Amino acid sequence: MAEVMFMSEEWVKAFKESVQNSPSYKEAAKTWEGDITLVVKADSQVGVDEDSYLYMDLWHGDCRDMRLVSKEEGESAKFVITASYDRWKQVAKGELEPVKGMMQGKLKLKGNLPYIVRYVQAGKELITCTSKIPAQFPDE
Repeated sequence: MAEVMFMSEEWVKAFKESVQNSPSYKEAAKTWEGDITLVVKADSQVGVDEDSYLYMDLWHGDCRDMRLVSKEEGESAKFVITASYDRWKQVAKGELEPVKGMMQGKLKLKGNLPYIVRYVQAGKELITCTSKIPAQFPDE
């Protein structure tokens, strides 16, 4: 697979396929219930000119939907996780574990943190899925 731009439609499609084809994610998230939106804050210095909203409909180990959405649709998810482009880049590269990042205040969560903490392994498996995508980042 050729490199695809991080948070592009092609990257999201590859991420969704990676999650859908991950037996370890399915096992770790087999009792997870709830949709999540990842918000990447704009940073014009690195070429990210507007906020991006990645919506994920995750249910019992299945990725029922994953797509870029409007702010209004993204903000309506059960869980909304917001961070700067640099933080999400660290997450996508496996350099920052998302739940740890939330607990350290590096990622901002709107939703029930104790519920998310119970699914640390599922979060790690999602990151494993992103790390399989040969991504190009706007600032590289």
